[in-house]
Amino acid sequence: MSEFESGGGRPTWAEIDLDALAANFREVRRVVGGGVRVMGVLKADAYGHGAVACARRLDAEGAEWFGVATPEEGLELRRAGLGQRVLSFGGFWEGQAELCVRERIVPVVYRLDMAEALDAAARTAGVSAPVHVKVDTGMGRLGVRHDEAAEFASRLRALSHVRVEGLMTHFAAADEPGRDCFTEDQLKRFREAAAAFREHGHALVYEHMANSAAAFAHPEARGNMVRPGGVLYGLWRDVLPTLAEKPSLLPVMAVRSRVTLLKRVHRGETLGYGCSFEASREMLVATIPAGYHDGYARALSNRGRAILRGTYAPVVGRVSMDLTLVDVTGVRGVELGDRVTLLGTDGELSIPAEDVAKTAGTISYEITCGISARVPRLQRSKG
Repeated sequence: MSEFESGGGRPTWAEIDLDALAANFREVRRVVGGGVRVMGVLKADAYGHGAVACARRLDAEGAEWFGVATPEEGLELRRAGLGQRVLSFGGFWEGQAELCVRERIVPVVYRLDMAEALDAAARTAGVSAPVHVKVDTGMGRLGVRHDEAAEFASRLRALSHVRVEGLMTHFAAADEPGRDCFTEDQLKRFREAAAAFREHGHALVYEHMANSAAAFAHPEARGNMVRPGGVLYGLWRDVLPTLAEKPSLLPVMAVRSRVTLLKRVHRGETLGYGCSFEASREMLVATIPAGYHDGYARALSNRGRAILRGTYAPVVGRVSMDLTLVDVTGVRGVELGDRVTLLGTDGELSIPAEDVAKTAGTISYEITCGISARVPRLQRSKG
């Protein structure tokens, strides 16, 4: 029992199943097969699961690369003593070239001035700095336009202390079978860009395109490294297309709390802000110390559900910043202090992140990323 369960703090916490994370990493490796590296994507604090703890477990599973959004996220891994290669998807900000060189954080570059700044920092340090160039093949966010890749490759040749080690792109609709033609166009553009880089003398060690959806649904787009994110954390039902083989992926996060108050509510009485719920019968309502600041979305007001004593119980009234109300009238034997599961599995019942996301009108990634720092992460592992 954790301190959060035994009275040592506010009784709302997130359980992180590191064994499930490891199993998911192994499942991705099985699916993509030998010869394809699997990068452990740890951006956004490992999709809300805790980057350092997840990185350490993926380290034990043999992960060679970690993917982060920013140099700051990479620095957190370095300060935790992790030595894997780290790729910063967003590149770096002004003044951070020296940080990338010093901490061996490999930046993604997509502007010439970024590459020039890194070249200057590497020259001062007396090293050659590897980079991965991002090519925009249709996503429209970061990246060198695919039809300008040859010119960019040519201009990079003038930088003596920058080495183009990898080329990457990002698919816009790999999870939508109805847009497979668009994905195929992106793949074609990427291959043309890769050919242009090789023609200009860049020895590409890594060519990587595939996010979670492409890694599973588009084998032709795996290159020699894939970048799974959500699937590592067991988030897949709303981000993968229907597959012939159902993936063996396990949820990694559960969010739990405890009943802090039980109260009788009479017919006709209202609950919560805006009086949005009116009791149609005599009820027993539980107050739960978790709300939208914890990441339990306000959109779940009068729509979400929780698990108590092997029973689903509906959320009633508006979810507030720190508290949520649950109708426990039908929960036999409910008591003060009972454990409440807001996300995850409890016995035979489950509330998947994908279901919560559908109710809230978003995707599962936003649900786990949104669990705030106020909610302690409790890592569990049998290993």
